[in-house]
Amino acid sequence: SLSAGLDLPGRFLFAVLTLMTLIANLVFIEEAVYIYRKIPSSKRSIIIWVNAAAPVIATTSCIGMWIPRSTMFTDFTAAVFFAIVIHKFLLMMIKECGGQKLLLRRFENGHFKISTGPCCCCCLCLPRVRITRRTLFWMKLGTFQFAFFRPVLMFLSIVLWTDGNYAPYNLSPKGAAIWISCFIGVLTILALWPVAIMFQQVRTLLISKKIIFKFALYQFILILNHLQTAIINILAMQRIIPCAPPLSSSARGACKFFWEGYCSFTYKGDSSALITAQLLIMEMFLITLISRVVYRRRYDDLEPPECTAEEDGDNKQTP
Repeated sequence: SLSAGLDLPGRFLFAVLTLMTLIANLVFIEEAVYIYRKIPSSKRSIIIWVNAAAPVIATTSCIGMWIPRSTMFTDFTAAVFFAIVIHKFLLMMIKECGGQKLLLRRFENGHFKISTGPCCCCCLCLPRVRITRRTLFWMKLGTFQFAFFRPVLMFLSIVLWTDGNYAPYNLSPKGAAIWISCFIGVLTILALWPVAIMFQQVRTLLISKKIIFKFALYQFILILNHLQTAIINILAMQRIIPCAPPLSSSARGACKFFWEGYCSFTYKGDSSALITAQLLIMEMFLITLISRVVYRRRYDDLEPPECTAEEDGDNKQTP
C-alpha cells in the first residue's frame, strides 16, 4: 500500500484522519442511540439512515486511504449507500409531514412545481402537477429506481473490471466506462428531481423542523461525494495533480507506477484517489458533527389538518 512509504508527517496526517473517522463513527453511534430512544418508531430507521451517510463515506474513504487496492470496493459501498439515502430522504420529508395520508390532506388542492432543478430548472413554462397519491407514487419510484439500479451498475462495473474489460479512465466510445457513467448520470438526475420537488413543497410547512438545514447537509454530501470527486479525477487525468507530499519518495515511486499502468487489483491508486479520500474524511467529519446538532432535537408533531381547520373556525367565532 502507499501508506507503507510514508514519512513522519505523512504518518501523522494519516493518524489524525483515522482519528477523525473514529470520532465521526462514535458520534453517529451516540446519535443513533438517542434517536432510537427519543424518536417515534415510524421515523426512527429513516432518520438513522440519513444520519449514517457522512460516517459511512468517511469510513470507506479511510479504508481506501490506507489500502489503495480496495478503492473500487469502497467506492462501490459508498455509492450504493448514498443511493439508498436519497430515497430515504424523500421518505423522511413525507414522514415529517405526518405520513402520506396527512400530506395529501394538507395539500388537497395543491400542486407540485416541477420546474425545478436539477432536471427542469430552466423550463419555467412547465405546468404544475396536482398532488395526488399517484404523483407521490411516481416521485417515490423516481428515487427508488436509483437505489435499485445504482448497485446493479456498480456491481456490473466490478465484474467487468475483474475481467479486464472496464477501465474508469478509458472514456472512449468503445469502452464500457463512458456508457455506464452516462447511464448513472441520467439516473442520478432523475432521482434528485423528486427530492427537490418535494422540498420546494414542504419547506415552509417543515421550517420548524429545520428541514432547510437538513436539506443543505444532504446537498453538501451529494456535492462533495460526487462533484468534488469528479473534478479531482478530471484534474488527475490531465496530469494537473502531481504525485506530491505528504507522500514520501517511495510512495511517490509507487504513484508513478500507477500513472504508467493500472495495477491488477486497483483502478486508481494515484494521488487523486488519496487526495479525494483525505478531503472526504475531513468534510464528512464536520458534517457528522453538524448533523448531530441539527437532528438531535425533539420536535412536536404537526397538527392534523382537521385540528387546524377547527382552530381557524373558533378564532373566527370568538369576536
